[in-house]
Amino acid sequence: MQISQPTLYILTVFLILSCQPTAEDPAEAGPNASATDRPNIILMVADDHGKDALGCYGNPVVRTPALDALAATGFRFDRAFCTTASCSASRSVILSGLHNHANGHYGHQHAYHHFSAFDKVKSLPVLLENEGYRTARVGKYHLAPESVYHFQEVFQASARSPVEMADACADFIRADDPFFLYFCFSDPHRGGGFAEELPHQPDRFGNRPESYPGITEVTYDPDEVLVPPHLTDTPETRAEIAQYYQSISRLDQGVARLMDQLKTTGKFDNTLIIYISDNGMAFPGAKTTLYEAGMQLPCLVKAPGQQEPAVTDAMISWTDLTPTILEIAGAKVADSTFQGRSFVPVLTGDRWERDEIYASHTFHEITMYYPMRVVRGENYKLIMNLASGLEYPFASDLYASKTWQSLLERNMDKLGEKPIAEFLRRPRFELYDLSKDPYETYNLADLPEFREILNGLQRKVQSFQEQTGDPWVYKWEYE
Repeated sequence: MQISQPTLYILTVFLILSCQPTAEDPAEAGPNASATDRPNIILMVADDHGKDALGCYGNPVVRTPALDALAATGFRFDRAFCTTASCSASRSVILSGLHNHANGHYGHQHAYHHFSAFDKVKSLPVLLENEGYRTARVGKYHLAPESVYHFQEVFQASARSPVEMADACADFIRADDPFFLYFCFSDPHRGGGFAEELPHQPDRFGNRPESYPGITEVTYDPDEVLVPPHLTDTPETRAEIAQYYQSISRLDQGVARLMDQLKTTGKFDNTLIIYISDNGMAFPGAKTTLYEAGMQLPCLVKAPGQQEPAVTDAMISWTDLTPTILEIAGAKVADSTFQGRSFVPVLTGDRWERDEIYASHTFHEITMYYPMRVVRGENYKLIMNLASGLEYPFASDLYASKTWQSLLERNMDKLGEKPIAEFLRRPRFELYDLSKDPYETYNLADLPEFREILNGLQRKVQSFQEQTGDPWVYKWEYE
């Protein structure tokens, strides 16, 4: 692991964290603790924002000054992963520290999909409320039941209107007691229909001609956008990426307004600020897959008191967010409660050891049954497709996208460098050497020279399933 930061900063953060209450009695650790000892917490979650489209991650075209500024005073995690590349299911992991097969929230919550978490789950907002934190949410929610993912206050604002979202939270931020704010955009998710007035009629990605209050729209020339290697470079793809970028630049202005409110109230320094996305970009080969473009995501973390930037290659997972936030808040919760673990040692410069992460995807929409279990190490990654006999099911908006339809209309046989036939018809096991094949094009699972590596990773996946109570572990016995 490589971390670049001044020693003085490490000591400062360590002292701040070591002052957090750690009493055995949760009530003593929370409400009775001095408010000045406990940081405020803001968790921002974008919707379908891939690592490909941020200035601080190396994209020179997309304009994200507020997020770049956050990275300039915080940690930029270069190896951060969701555990499932589906909006609703991923959010349940973020707020529970449990994989979907453990929290019961396998797929979308809304409408006929009707997935929800088990009643016994203790979520992050509920645990923080028990510690005396004021809790509130604004924007996209997409979780159930409300009793599990309960917030004391819910602010009304369009999740596509990020400046309005920030303004709705102003009084909440201004109040004295420590707070937890869950700030969730609907950008840059697809939506709003197709822009029929534009060449190639791309999905609008929430953009609209009349814009949104407080927003100065930033538009992009499709000829200048960057097409990620997992996509095929067609005019339709470029037109949709331009809309995707515009949606991200709008989101960024909401981040700017929220940061201004923190600074105006003098609370910026004593606030833990986290920016992540629920899953990768809403394009084929990313969202709803557990390929790297779907699960390796942006993660920016400004620790309380932090002034200097830091970059880390520590490998973290969205199951780690809840235990990390609780530790920084001074909450006393047993480690066994979660399937992730706190990455506070990364923030304090202490020893952190992890060389693999696990992922668990089962549904997106109710019609998209395609369970996958994944172990991703330093070099090798194994994807187990438990429904490999089925053709891979598309999310409805991805299938209808101009990006995908442009491939079908041209009778193209590849998505990026991956044959479309292999993308749609997947074998039981996919094994990739990411050090040589970062875009997961060459499946090594059937090659004799990789048999030992394959067997070792298979055992790890099975052990992960057993340890986390995955019902699909029984497929090892009868299939």
